[in-house]
Amino acid sequence: MTISKNIKYIGVTDLNIDLFEGQYPVPEGMLYNSYIILDEKIAVLDTVDKNFGDEWLANLDKELAGRTPDYLIVHHMEPDHSANIKKFLDKYTNCKVLGSIVAFNMMKNFFGTDFSERKVVVKDGDTLSLGSHILTFVSAPLVHWPEVMFSYESSEKVLFSADAFGKFGCDKTTEDWACEARRYYFGIVGKFGGNVQNVLKKVSGFDIQTICPLHGPVLKEDLGYYLGLYDIWSKYEVETEAVTICYTSVYGNTKEAVEYLNERLEEKGVKTAVFDLARSDMAEVLEDAFRNSKIVLATTTYNGDMFPYMKDLINHLIDHNYQNRKMAFIENGAWAPAAAKAMRAYVEPLKNMTYCDTTVTIKGAVTDLVKENIDKLVEELLK
Repeated sequence: MTISKNIKYIGVTDLNIDLFEGQYPVPEGMLYNSYIILDEKIAVLDTVDKNFGDEWLANLDKELAGRTPDYLIVHHMEPDHSANIKKFLDKYTNCKVLGSIVAFNMMKNFFGTDFSERKVVVKDGDTLSLGSHILTFVSAPLVHWPEVMFSYESSEKVLFSADAFGKFGCDKTTEDWACEARRYYFGIVGKFGGNVQNVLKKVSGFDIQTICPLHGPVLKEDLGYYLGLYDIWSKYEVETEAVTICYTSVYGNTKEAVEYLNERLEEKGVKTAVFDLARSDMAEVLEDAFRNSKIVLATTTYNGDMFPYMKDLINHLIDHNYQNRKMAFIENGAWAPAAAKAMRAYVEPLKNMTYCDTTVTIKGAVTDLVKENIDKLVEELLK
């Protein structure tokens, strides 16, 4: 990835990883981004995952061309970015390390030392001059760890944004950026929308021409698009007028009802996203749940409650701060339907939700009466 004559990319590509953070499937791998600013003084911005330390140091040595770095700047202490801090500082013994006070506390936990003789604690608004390049530090707590900070380089108008504006995958282009960036955002950062809003306000006064995240491609064109999406996502606003339908089905009857619902919505010109929760990547489900304006939860009664995969989804919605949407319920129970009541009680912690009046109950088979009630539900979802 080309940034500029004096700001270079020294990151690495991980094609071996199967699950990011132990839970998100990443069939296209991950980028661990790192950067170097070459000036009178040299700053290295973040390290990479422990499995790529030697490759990263080789990338760094190539760009240094015999020079020695003066500063290591730590924006984020998650191990995929911080694992090589000690290895780097052991090699470059005169280099200072900059980070937030919380970052240094974490270093002591990870490495047994906070590098006290070489550490420089920076806080919101502090600056670092490298010569013609000047970095301004921006505190960004809980985007998405508490120690996170951004930095803004004023001469080339570059924002180094830690994990913000990152995405899954190894594609260094911005083609189809939003899909995997959205899945990444709502899975990892989504709970902390208020914190994202705070840091967006802090950087709104900067003239940003380039965004350099710690994952995914460097962003250089149409930055209003990316900033606009982050504003929508962090406000929990609707991005697309559409219905997300999430279901579980044991013998196919609940699935049949969902298929009928989906057909009727599509006939009305409504966009939908349908997920069988037993077979879907939960991060994909969350992506569309947050993207779309309405959600239908359809599940079987199970042990007098809801099916476990539906409970898992609702737990994820609660954990990721799902809100500001319209929700409807479909339940199935051959002798004592109880899933709708259970779901309605379980989603109680969700904020600013509205609920459809029609709850569809299936008692085994999808009858004409069930279809009539689904038709009523469709009319409510059109409003």
